[in-house]
Amino acid sequence: MDRPDGTGTAATYHYRHLLQLLTVKIRQREGQSLEAIKKEVRTLTGDVLEKRVAGSLEPALVVRADQVALRADEPITWRRVEVAEGIELHVREDSSAAEDDSLMAMREAVRAAIGRNGR
Repeated sequence: MDRPDGTGTAATYHYRHLLQLLTVKIRQREGQSLEAIKKEVRTLTGDVLEKRVAGSLEPALVVRADQVALRADEPITWRRVEVAEGIELHVREDSSAAEDDSLMAMREAVRAAIGRNGR
C-alpha cells in the first residue's frame, strides 16, 4: 500500500489512500487475509480500486434511492458528524447511510484514512 507523505501529524493522505482503506475493509468483510489483500492492492491501479469500491458500495448506497425524491418545496436535512478538527461528514437524512451505525463506520473509516484515532 502507498505510504502517506510526511509523518505523524504532518502526514497527508490522498484519494488513493482512501480507496485502499475502503478496499481493505471490503475485502476483510469478504473473508480475505490482510496478507492477500496487501498483495492485491499493490498491483491495482487507482481506477481499478475506485471501480471495485464503487461496485461494492453501490447496493448499500442505492437501497432507498427510488424513494428519494427531492422537491423544491421540501426542506433537505442533513446529519453532521465531526470526524476530526476541521473535518466533517454530511449525510442527507433521507439516505440509508444516515443510520447511526453507518455514520459511525464512515467516521471511523475516514479517521483511519487520515491517521487519527480521536477527535
